[in-house]
Amino acid sequence: QLQLVESGGGLVQPGGSLRLSCAASGLTSDRYAIGWFRQAPGKEREGVSCISTHDGSTYTVHSVKGRFTISRDNAKNTVYLQMNSLKPEDTAVYYCAATLPGITTVQSMCTMRIPFGSWGQGTQVVVSS
Repeated sequence: QLQLVESGGGLVQPGGSLRLSCAASGLTSDRYAIGWFRQAPGKEREGVSCISTHDGSTYTVHSVKGRFTISRDNAKNTVYLQMNSLKPEDTAVYYCAATLPGITTVQSMCTMRIPFGSWGQGTQVVVSS
């Protein structure tokens, strides 16, 4: 069973930066898509950025493009989300998720059009002065 553990959330002022980490264990394949999703109070969960563990291809939603960068370290089985120029509207619980093994379609994952294999427990990000 693939397990995901997020870390790195916290309180940051507008314009600041945070780096989230998603550590994966129990991988049974070198082909997954792993992505970051967020859910703000009273809103639906939405995709933020997704990456293929196989070839490193990425997909990032328009609202954070140019500010957020997803990356991976396959040796550490860890996916990162570097978040810069944070805005109050980025406040949310950020979740890490993985597809079922063998599925690496990052855009389909980030637009939530395919089934997910695993979710992390989430990490809170608050952007406020």
